[in-house]
Amino acid sequence: MKENEILLTDAPQIQGLWFRKFAGDSDYPNMLAIIEAEAEADHEERAISLEQIKNDYAHLTNSVPEKDMIFAEVNDEAIAYSRTVWYQEEDPNDRIYSLFVFIKPEWRDKGIEKAMLLWCEEHLRSIANSHPQDSRRFFQTGTNAVKTSTVRLYESIDYKPVRYGYEMSRTLENIPEADFPRGIETRPVDKKDIRTIWDASIEAFRDHWGFSQPSEEDFDGYIKSKYFQPELWQVAWDGDKVVGSVMNFIDHDYNEKYQKLRGYTEEITTHRNYRRQGIAKALIVRSMHLHKAKGMTEVALGVDTNNPNGALQLYESLGYKQEKTWITFRKPL
Repeated sequence: MKENEILLTDAPQIQGLWFRKFAGDSDYPNMLAIIEAEAEADHEERAISLEQIKNDYAHLTNSVPEKDMIFAEVNDEAIAYSRTVWYQEEDPNDRIYSLFVFIKPEWRDKGIEKAMLLWCEEHLRSIANSHPQDSRRFFQTGTNAVKTSTVRLYESIDYKPVRYGYEMSRTLENIPEADFPRGIETRPVDKKDIRTIWDASIEAFRDHWGFSQPSEEDFDGYIKSKYFQPELWQVAWDGDKVVGSVMNFIDHDYNEKYQKLRGYTEEITTHRNYRRQGIAKALIVRSMHLHKAKGMTEVALGVDTNNPNGALQLYESLGYKQEKTWITFRKPL
């Protein structure tokens, strides 16, 4: 038995195939190569960097790579990896045990992904056994809808679609008009207000499907990531109270890789006592003008299609159109 080897009883018989634990920093380039191979095969536009992976993995919560990951190798080449994580939702009080597999496309549909998913499930069951039995418990995973073989795989082991999300975009031509209600204003983000704005955004998301309270690691990881660009944020204030925000950013890696000029209007929130007053619409319109002033020609965002506050309808009314569909799958643990 090799060092760090993991034995999988459901593994297919493929010459040179074996499974192992996470090997530390040396695995980050392997992970990047697998992600990029998948994205190219599926025509998914992704611009992931080693720095981004390292930052993400330095700020994990309820997931320890040395314990919660598994890699597949064939003849000393890493061809797939999986990771597990768990978290507690707030309403309803469900506990979610999440798992995923990335695999190089030439190794799909050979039984490797299924064996790794089953290992992840057994690993998560052992974790769940140490938790209080006081809530519903679900396995959860997700995929881009274009990855039909992955969809079939999840369905073959009894996962059911439970939620759909869209990635949407629009050009920055013919930006609509929108004004704030009386008494609401925006102002440049002051460094001292960053945590206040973050906390207000989290509070506004609390009634959304699947909400789980972010940890301090989540906040620390975000402010150290390439997506943290507070100079681009648009924030609505009622006096000293944050009542809405759009945490805009520009992914320069993405734009360079795909020769685009795209900005992102993301993390769009309105305090629940200020909804249905046009605040989010006005913030998005201001964000469009900001991105256009920065030289962008289009903007994009993601949305839960069943958002209870009419977010999808708002974005469609502002000219955003569906580009991709993301499916979230669950099955009872």
